[in-house]
Amino acid sequence: MKNPYKDKAWFKFISNKYIWVLLFFGAWMIFLDNYSYFDHRLLDNQIEELEDNKTYYQDEIKKDEQQIKQLKNPEQIEKYAREKYYMKKDSEDIYIIEFEGDTLSQNK
Repeated sequence: MKNPYKDKAWFKFISNKYIWVLLFFGAWMIFLDNYSYFDHRLLDNQIEELEDNKTYYQDEIKKDEQQIKQLKNPEQIEKYAREKYYMKKDSEDIYIIEFEGDTLSQNK
């Protein structure tokens, strides 16, 4: 008995062994290979995240460098010590005023 679909164009296309090899190769490369599309997508997301971290830390380095330049001035050192460490001169009194919502609550 003769196959009724043998003369159809789509049957010739589907029965071609090169098409099957190409489909198998494509599926292997997309889903199963070590360098698959999904692995590349995951790695690209990690690269973007690392580049964001890089720019953040570069900005922080620039801020720190600015602060180091300012701290070479003795007046700036005194100002920094007063603001951050609440240091004072012997003849001074320090009053720390805290407003509601300025500090983080300790109950978290």
